[in-house]
Amino acid sequence: MSLLLHHVQVGCPTGGEDDARRFWVDGLGMTEVAKPAPLAGRGGVWFRAYDGPAADGRVTGEVHVGVEDPCAPPRRAHPALLLDDEVALTAAGERLRGLGFDVDDRERETFPGYQRLHARDAHGNRVELLAADPA
Repeated sequence: MSLLLHHVQVGCPTGGEDDARRFWVDGLGMTEVAKPAPLAGRGGVWFRAYDGPAADGRVTGEVHVGVEDPCAPPRRAHPALLLDDEVALTAAGERLRGLGFDVDDRERETFPGYQRLHARDAHGNRVELLAADPA
């Protein structure tokens, strides 16, 4: 049996979609995709990552941001996203900081084989970003 992860879901409060766009699109470079018509009325927003230009690339990850009222993000649970390399990891952290998001890289070298950092989106969802450690 083969198992591939299709998507992860995090939460946002009602009306939190624009803040989600700032984190996932402006901060991490994901592409917003339309929700299927039967789900669109629920609010929230979906994002995809591709291994090249969206029109030509293969989907490499998807994040669904769903509306929860009240929104209570978990303290430790989180998606972890693998970036191309340490340069991309550093750039993502700087972009997120520049957009006003909390970025913590105190655990940068605590996961053998990887460099990493943790960020919190505008709704308090924790997101781990990793890059393979070339050392």
